[in-house]
Amino acid sequence: MWSNFFVQQDEEGRIGVAGSGPGGGLGGFSGMKGGRGQRRTHKMSDSQEGKIKLAFFVSIVGVTLTVLGVGTEFWVELAQPKNFSSNQTCQTAHYGLWKGCIRTLWVADIDPERTSCGPAELPGESNCTYFKFFTSGENAVIFRKTTNKNLNLAAAILALMSLTMMVMGSICITMSLSKGVPFFLKPASFCFILSGILVLLSILVFHQSVLALLSSDHSIPLHHELSWSVACVGSAGAILIIGGILFLILSLPFSIWQRCLPHRDSAT
Repeated sequence: MWSNFFVQQDEEGRIGVAGSGPGGGLGGFSGMKGGRGQRRTHKMSDSQEGKIKLAFFVSIVGVTLTVLGVGTEFWVELAQPKNFSSNQTCQTAHYGLWKGCIRTLWVADIDPERTSCGPAELPGESNCTYFKFFTSGENAVIFRKTTNKNLNLAAAILALMSLTMMVMGSICITMSLSKGVPFFLKPASFCFILSGILVLLSILVFHQSVLALLSSDHSIPLHHELSWSVACVGSAGAILIIGGILFLILSLPFSIWQRCLPHRDSAT
């Protein structure tokens, strides 16, 4: 029984090789092998690789702006009235996700048309401390007003999650360029779009924490405004979303090519 089975398999193999064409058995086998290899891999062209590098540059700009904004403490500025203390100095405060600073400025250096103390960039004495949200869980007190640690922690966690997604997206693009395959473009687009959304959500949550701080005590009137770090991070979120959309658009031609390739092979 086994001898008849092997003889039958050998005959079928010979018939398949003989029917492969005038090029002979080895030619038919190499053609089949080459067709399988072409179906499995598809290398990017130079123009496609250049477009991916350009989109990656756009995303890197967003990553840089995010790191710059998250690492600084100029997310919001809180300023007392300029003549609140009735002396030659006034105080202003600015803080971010990780630490806050209280600055003592000279009233003579402030614009006469400005009613509140500031801006914080003026020369003066500064006292900066890191928040204890992440160590002992204590709230910070700024001008007799108490922060809401839950909102501040939520804003910081969203920012860290955004940075993590940026790193994952950058790794996907690096692997795609190094291997010359477009497989990692869609995961990278997802990572960058999600990171941009998380950055914008972090700004919204942080703004709610500022409003909670101001409503905790009304004994001291304060003027507040979001500072340049928020503008930096907000721009970064928009740029990251645009970069993710560009990667998604660049991945579409490869997906269409992969879907059409089996139909081409069956037609030939």
